[in-house]
Amino acid sequence: MRIEGENGNFASPDCRSSSSTGWFPLRPAGNRVLHDAITNIDDSCDDMIENENQSLRDRVADLEKKVQDQTDEIVCLRSTLADVLRRLNNIEGSRVLNNHTSSQSGRTTPSKDGVRLRHQQQQQQQQQHSEVREKRSSSSSSYTPGRSSSATHINRRSAHYQSTSSLYSDGHSSSSVSPAPSPSPTHSQSSSHPHPRPSQSQPQHTLHLHHYPSTPQPPSRHHTPSPSPSRPQHLGALNKRWSSTSDFQVHSPSAISSAGHGALARRTNFGSLYNLNNLRSHTGSQLNLSKLGAREATYNAEEGVVKFYLRGRPINLYVPTDLREEYTPSGPTPPPGTKLKLEWVYGYRGRDCRNNVYQLPTGEVVYFVAAVAVLYNVDEQMQRHYLGHTDDIKSMALHPNKLLVATGQTAGHDRRDARPHIRIWDSVSLNTLHVIGISDMERSVACLAFSKADGGSLLVAVDEAPDHNMSVWDWSRGERGYKLMETKCSADQVLAVDFSPVDRNTIITCGKSHISFWSYENGMLAKRMGIFENRERPKYVTSISFTDTGNVISGDSNGNLLIWQRGGNTVAKWVRSAHEGAVFSIFVQKDGGIITGGKDGRIVLWDRDLSPTGTEMQVPEQYGSPRMITTGRGSQLVIGTTRNSILAGTFDLPLTPVMQGHTEELWGLTVHPTQQQFVTAGYDRNCFLWDTLSRTIVWSKDIGEHAQSAAFSNDGDMLVIGTTSGKWLVMDAETREVYAQYTDGSEPIQVLRFSPNGANLAVGSRDNSISIYQVSEDCRKFSRVGRCQAKVRKGRYNNSTSRGHSSFVTHLDWSSDSQSLRSNSGDYELLYWNAGLCRQIVQTSQMRDTEWATQTCTLSFHTLGIWPEGADGTDINTCTGANHSAVLATGDDFGKVKIFASPASQQKAGHHSYGGHSSHVTALGFLHDDSRLISTGGRDTAVMQWHVSTSTR
Repeated sequence: MRIEGENGNFASPDCRSSSSTGWFPLRPAGNRVLHDAITNIDDSCDDMIENENQSLRDRVADLEKKVQDQTDEIVCLRSTLADVLRRLNNIEGSRVLNNHTSSQSGRTTPSKDGVRLRHQQQQQQQQQHSEVREKRSSSSSSYTPGRSSSATHINRRSAHYQSTSSLYSDGHSSSSVSPAPSPSPTHSQSSSHPHPRPSQSQPQHTLHLHHYPSTPQPPSRHHTPSPSPSRPQHLGALNKRWSSTSDFQVHSPSAISSAGHGALARRTNFGSLYNLNNLRSHTGSQLNLSKLGAREATYNAEEGVVKFYLRGRPINLYVPTDLREEYTPSGPTPPPGTKLKLEWVYGYRGRDCRNNVYQLPTGEVVYFVAAVAVLYNVDEQMQRHYLGHTDDIKSMALHPNKLLVATGQTAGHDRRDARPHIRIWDSVSLNTLHVIGISDMERSVACLAFSKADGGSLLVAVDEAPDHNMSVWDWSRGERGYKLMETKCSADQVLAVDFSPVDRNTIITCGKSHISFWSYENGMLAKRMGIFENRERPKYVTSISFTDTGNVISGDSNGNLLIWQRGGNTVAKWVRSAHEGAVFSIFVQKDGGIITGGKDGRIVLWDRDLSPTGTEMQVPEQYGSPRMITTGRGSQLVIGTTRNSILAGTFDLPLTPVMQGHTEELWGLTVHPTQQQFVTAGYDRNCFLWDTLSRTIVWSKDIGEHAQSAAFSNDGDMLVIGTTSGKWLVMDAETREVYAQYTDGSEPIQVLRFSPNGANLAVGSRDNSISIYQVSEDCRKFSRVGRCQAKVRKGRYNNSTSRGHSSFVTHLDWSSDSQSLRSNSGDYELLYWNAGLCRQIVQTSQMRDTEWATQTCTLSFHTLGIWPEGADGTDINTCTGANHSAVLATGDDFGKVKIFASPASQQKAGHHSYGGHSSHVTALGFLHDDSRLISTGGRDTAVMQWHVSTSTR
């Protein structure tokens, strides 16, 4: 053994040397002791450093947990404060509205002085109300990203005040409160419900808030925008609001022409996509008539016949005798004084959408159906509605502050005006803050997610284009956001996307046969595919979530659960067959516990290491499988299901339905003749009886067939359901017992209608025929009288051949004396029938003065004005007249519900238009007292309840 000395020489351990040569003696035992001592010191230092590092990591983790807890507390306090302010505004607005209504209810015939005094009083009330809001805004504040706290507080208070206090609010929000349920249909007879007292307030168009104020103002068509007294001018662009108010504007051509095209152009500068759409609908008939190739209706005064065209086909309509002299087909018709306000939305979209149910700290559950985002307070039985979208909402994300919501929509009917985009809005005021991606999305926004590690400053979106492009946005930069980066995500379907809650620049996507780990830096996105190694690659990775330590949890179509190590793309743990079938949802609780829901209907609780705890529950089969699981109040869970239901419950208490809806296309609708109830029936084979006061389902029944139509008997005791197979069922409206079943051909039963005297039932089929049945034994027995057919004489010996409609029957109306029928068909025919003889009335001029019990035929003299210029004959699917007022409602292929004054017998009739449905509106019905209007959407499966109000002018 040789040891290097001071001079670079080497010495042997057993040699003797002097200091002059640099050699020195060393003993082997001493060397080993020294080496061991040094090793021990190194090990001790390593242990100390490791202990210090572990202690530091634990302290950092504890601090992060405390920060997260404090952040949650701050979010809850903000939300509670916002809820208190919303309630105060609601009470304040109701008080102002009630005071104003009572002050005007005592006046009868106003004089000029009276009008002037009311105008002064209105100005004083508005000034006082503005002063109160200014004082409160100076002493309170709340937070919205990208805005000063004081300005945000003012905006929220004023905007929500407008949306809840005025019945005629034209903003893109609505709210309603549920009273007690109405009695059952057979045990009690409803008393005559008086019409709601109309408010005396008149709407004023306000550019900043896009709502009608509660304090009335005299209307002005040439209103010049002026800054709100409660909004500082120095905020500039931050105060701009996007809205969809044109859905609730008067579509009157006369109003447009009087305002001028310049005013319309200025109006679109601050509106949303709806403004562009409605601008074209307003001006198309005047500016682009020649381009549409439409033809004006012509009137032959001598014969009393007006002729108009649908798709180039002429249709002759006979003018009633008392109108023949002064009638003109193109005379101006003002819009009706009746208006609608969305009161309640039934349904939820869970059959094909994910991650779309969230619990807000204020107690509201936010979700979507059709083009409406619903905020539902289950405890208070109140709904509010965000109506900013123009077509189907497909995705939703909740900001980490629990106050902001992002929703993405699909492309609409008009690819220019209803392009896919994302709207970010305030869940308190329902104001739209940003609209992004209008020119960047191709098909629809498949999934969304806010960033978490940086407080939600970024938003990621995946488009359903062929390449499923993924884009990352700085959403708060400007009104339309700023796209930071974009890349092709996958050629296969993408089902979910999410940011890591720990790593700022990590994004996870999953879908068909893949899970991808993305990292972004310097404007670039880098992708790593998940490695399953020797495990079976699933057909779909259906869900993802994150543990509190940043590990990724994924569920797949095979029912497996996998944990992916943080920062990597390999599997750290694998739980095989956790569910029988796909894992639809993974929810991580604050304590680290993991809850999963699968196609098998089971909801299972796991510990943080994915070890089973033995706690689980089963979703009842009629509600489907859990599609989305989130936390509610306390230990309660809120669950969205694949059969469009929302449930609430715990592992200890049973699940109860919060919201239910149809799951397939919806066509059947009938309202109860005496109660505040109605029945819907759809292709999902389900029939629901709804109560409009309690806003709940009274009963449901699976009839085993796709339902196409429905009708109550005149006393409301019996219910008839028509199916797509040509069968129609007769059942008890209370017990749901089926008494009889009949068959009319093999085509769908399009329409069912009882005669006013209750003695007959008309059955319109898709096989072009109308069958008349005699009703007996309290509507339990039906005997066929015959089929309505036209008798055409030809030949020398007057041989006759029979024919019905040349296309399928779409609508039916009985005359008031129950002797005659009129019907429409798919090829735009209007025919009249003798119900007793089941023969066509060829001399249609004889029917010009007939009084009709209902107004459901879309082609008639009284509905001439509902058809827009250049309309396709299939654009308007349904119409119905009010029972006790001169109002006509229509539903079209573009998801619009429109209100006309009845009769709408002149072209270009003024109307009010309302959005919310994202599919064709298939059926409409006024309740027996005209207090509400019910509308059903076809493929959006939504049922909407509108409050009907009549304003005095």
